[in-house]
Order: sequence, then C-alpha cells, then structure tokens
Amino acid sequence: MADKTKKLSRWYFGGISSAGAACVTHPLDLLKVHLQTQQEGKVSAIRLTTSIIQKQGILALYNGLSASLLRQLTYSTMRFGTYEVGKQKFETPGHSLLFYQKLLLAGFSGVIGGILGTPGDVVNVRMQNDIKLSPELRRNYRHALDGVARIIQQEGVPKLFSGCSTATLRAALMTIGQLSFYDQIKIMMLQSGYFKDNPVTHILSSVFAGAIATTLTQPLDVLKTRAMNAKPGEFKGIADLFFYTAKLGPMAFFKVPWQLVIIFLYIYRMYW
Repeated sequence: MADKTKKLSRWYFGGISSAGAACVTHPLDLLKVHLQTQQEGKVSAIRLTTSIIQKQGILALYNGLSASLLRQLTYSTMRFGTYEVGKQKFETPGHSLLFYQKLLLAGFSGVIGGILGTPGDVVNVRMQNDIKLSPELRRNYRHALDGVARIIQQEGVPKLFSGCSTATLRAALMTIGQLSFYDQIKIMMLQSGYFKDNPVTHILSSVFAGAIATTLTQPLDVLKTRAMNAKPGEFKGIADLFFYTAKLGPMAFFKVPWQLVIIFLYIYRMYW
C-alpha cells in the first residue's frame, strides 16, 4: 500500500514543485520575456533589472506571478504527471524503458502539457510585458483569471491559444531535454562507478539536462513569446514572425544571456 501511495502522489508533485519554483525564478523569467520581445538595440540583463527597479520598484519584477503559477499548475503538472505515470505503466522491475521510448513518452507528455498550459502562458507573457509599455497601452490584468476572462470577452477563446503550435513543440522538446535526458544522464553517471545515487548526482544530471533542454527550445521560446505578446493581426503567421525576428541575425533566436540561463536552470531544477 505504501508503494502504491508513493506512486500515485508523484504525478502531481512536479506541478506543485514547479509552482513553488516559479515564485523564486519569476523575476528571471520576466527579464527573459523582456529580452526576447525587444527588436531594436541590446540591453543587458543587469541594466534592464536596474531600470525596472528604478522606475517601478522591486515588486515590478513579480508582475504576472499569478499567471506564472497558473501556467505551472497546468503545463508542468500535465507534462510531468503524464511522463511519470507513463513510466510507471510501461516499466517493470529490472526493465527500464529504452532511451528512444523515453524520448517518445517525454515528447507526448510535452505536447499534452503545452496545449493545456498555453492560456496561462499567454496571460503570463502579457502581464510580464506590461511594465515596459506606456500606461495607455497596458492591459492591466488584475490577476491571471482576470486576464483569461478579459481575453475571452475582448478577443475570443482562440486568442487564449495564440502561439499554441510553437508552445506545444517547445514543450515537447523541453520535456525531452528535461526528463528523458535527465533519466539517461543519471543512469550513465551511476553506471560509470564514479557517482552514487545522491543529491550531487541529481544536481549534475539536472544541470546537464537543463542545458540540453534550453539549447533545444530557445529559438522556439523566442517565437512563442513574441506570438503571445503580439497585437491582433501584427503577424500573418509563424513564417512572418520568423522572418521578422531573423532580421537581427541568427543570434536573435537566442536572445537571453547564458549567465541568466545557467542561474535560471540551476534554481529551477533545484526546486523541481
């Protein structure tokens, strides 16, 4: 019975832990959105942080926190839960899934999470981006549910799924990088004989998996953020958005300083 309880509880721990992590990492996520949506000029993360605090106070770094929590409780809960339940169903004692099977399961889990998490992601991106707009252009959502309700009333339900295709593909690649590579890297480290099943091995596996996941998803993350924050009719489609971003060169799709990425991944994985 104890083993069954343990298995049943694990599927939602990922979502709850991710929500807790969002409370810590939200300022970094907000900076990421600002860096990804700028088209002209280059502003460093430190300069951007200083500017936000000077103009609007330190609490402005937590704009959109409720939407971030909504996103994690839908997106992360579903992808982590689907992956863990899938592993429990298909794995047997002494016979783990093959790596390619983990990749397929992680990709499928990411698709499910990406679709269900898109509405929260749309509101999250908009609320985070509000503080860099002039007062008359801000949407001023009071909280995540207010944002969802207003988007439905003013723009229609389909707008809640702006950038869904990009977000879903990103979620699939993110889950592949985070979960299947995490499992595989940890297995390889344990089999090497130099590592034991302890926090050090888990942290190192997490850092490597997080780096892989970020590399795979960064271009899609930039496109997703811009699509969700775009005004109605601003882009004709994903191709139009792609070429708009590409005007600044290939590195425009990796518009987040690597120092910020490393810090973000370390904190995120520690709390997950």
